[in-house]
Amino acid sequence: MSEETRSETYAELAAVGPYGVRPGHALITMVEPHPGHEYAYNRWYEDDHYYAGAMAMPWMYAGRRWVATRELQELRVPEKSAVARPVTAGCYLSTYWITEGRYDDHMKWTVGINKRLNRDARVHHDRTHVFTSFQDHEATVYRDGAEGPRDFHALDHPYAGLVLQVIDTEGPEERAALLDRLRTRELPRRLAGSPAAMVTVFRPTPLPGDRMTYVKQVEGLDTRLTLLWFLEKDPRACWTEHFADLETLGGPDGRVELVAPFIPTVPGTDRYVDELR
Repeated sequence: MSEETRSETYAELAAVGPYGVRPGHALITMVEPHPGHEYAYNRWYEDDHYYAGAMAMPWMYAGRRWVATRELQELRVPEKSAVARPVTAGCYLSTYWITEGRYDDHMKWTVGINKRLNRDARVHHDRTHVFTSFQDHEATVYRDGAEGPRDFHALDHPYAGLVLQVIDTEGPEERAALLDRLRTRELPRRLAGSPAAMVTVFRPTPLPGDRMTYVKQVEGLDTRLTLLWFLEKDPRACWTEHFADLETLGGPDGRVELVAPFIPTVPGTDRYVDELR
């Protein structure tokens, strides 16, 4: 394909399809660098992969990296998690928003570019994907109603912390009941007066068959919800008062399989790398 033809194709693609700002989809990926490779992993991800393997892609319009120091890892529950084994695994978390209605378009690009990055030896393999999945947006619940940042601002607003929560249910009906309870009653009650400004709720969507072999197929497609709590305070400063009991949030409809607090990384630095172990 000639350069001129490629340029024309870009113009044609931009002229059709959804192009709103709502985060209809997300990539949520929690990764554990192998012992001894923490610095190398952090530099690879920050200096190359965050951009070449994520932000440079079409329709992925916002991203942020988060880190769990050992102190934060030790706040995680439950001790026996279906998501992280051990529950402290996965000290780095990356979150990305994808434009609503553009998941299929984005996936075609991401599979293609990751094959190319692998071929060009631009993938760091000394890491384990603990929890990596593309997800569809189900709900956002705000503490302050119409005031304050919206969910499409969440990955750019300077939030001081984030809590990743994963809840499993027995089936689709139970998940629907849980989502309704969370959205209408439980989350508004817990957000009121708390340092959390919003909670976004997602459900996983399957990865394509030609995904990278080091990323396992997504679990809980019909049974799981993923919650992201965006905090205005460092979670360590408010954990006991506001978040230590999140393990009970599943109630009669589900079981909480992970509650994991994080703080934002400082881009371009190795801050916190020496606090992971």
